[in-house]
Amino acid sequence: MASVDLLKVSAGSNPKSVAGAIAGILRERGWVDVQVIGAAALNQAMKAIAISRSYVASEGIDPICIPGFQDIDIGGEGRTAIRIRVENRAVTPRPAGAVTAPDASAPPL
Repeated sequence: MASVDLLKVSAGSNPKSVAGAIAGILRERGWVDVQVIGAAALNQAMKAIAISRSYVASEGIDPICIPGFQDIDIGGEGRTAIRIRVENRAVTPRPAGAVTAPDASAPPL
């Protein structure tokens, strides 16, 4: 599989197809970033992430989501996207005492 830095999900994306891509990248790398703009795209991405969990669960992969905001430029206009880091909790090291809930004061991904 070619290295993918970012999966861009739109309102018209097929959640099962995106889920397959997420699962494949999680197997290969252990994490993937998913980027969306708008509520409908976010809905499709979250469905895809939920579906991908079922694709990789039997392999001991336990995906978790870390959301953040990302300022991007589309056609010369500034927009704010939501970027979701999906990573395998089973292999991602967490420092002792690390906060597991998103920290609102944390910088964007």
